[in-house]
Amino acid sequence: MCGRYSIATEPDALRRLFHLTDGTAALRPRYNAAPGQELPVVRLDKDGRRKFAMLRWGLIPSAAEDPAVGLANINGQVETVHRMPAFRAAFRRRRCLVLADGFYKWQVMGEGKQPYRFVLKDGGPFAMAGLWERWEKGGEPVESFTIIVTVANEIVRPIHDRMPMILPPATHQEWLESEGATIPLALLQFRPTAEMIGYPVSPHLNSADREGADLIAPAT
Repeated sequence: MCGRYSIATEPDALRRLFHLTDGTAALRPRYNAAPGQELPVVRLDKDGRRKFAMLRWGLIPSAAEDPAVGLANINGQVETVHRMPAFRAAFRRRRCLVLADGFYKWQVMGEGKQPYRFVLKDGGPFAMAGLWERWEKGGEPVESFTIIVTVANEIVRPIHDRMPMILPPATHQEWLESEGATIPLALLQFRPTAEMIGYPVSPHLNSADREGADLIAPAT
């Protein structure tokens, strides 16, 4: 499961990596991105061009009666996401890149939990595989997304057995354009190990209401 992450990279760097032309200027740093919040993704428009969008984290299926169901759909497992009722329609036609520069996992220690942040060694941003959906049964349409999770690599496994599915830049377009009920094998197998590090951060992260650059600093 991926229940919290960060995206505090400068907009110019995001535009370069994800080949965007506009839309990121007003993006503010998020050091403690949490379910239910509006967060940045990249998807294709009807003409096949990459577009930046702010969507709600927690996928609301188009047939859902209550948008609150989205909070149960913040993640989809890579092994089953193509056939789960909540995700299968989005999996076939509505894939996205969820922008991040770190994600968090918690280790149970005594009576508390110690959060760890996992990042690329170069500190750069990356894309987590996502799906998006549009819900239109309320007063205003709601667009939402989920993050696909896979088996943890050797860096994450001591803390948790699952991690977000991180996509190498060379596969971004393939992920966005692919349609149907299959995932290319190379995407399933990619779990960066040599490129990643993890470190403990402040327990203040445990509160979804907390924000600030201090949350990503190594714990002392």
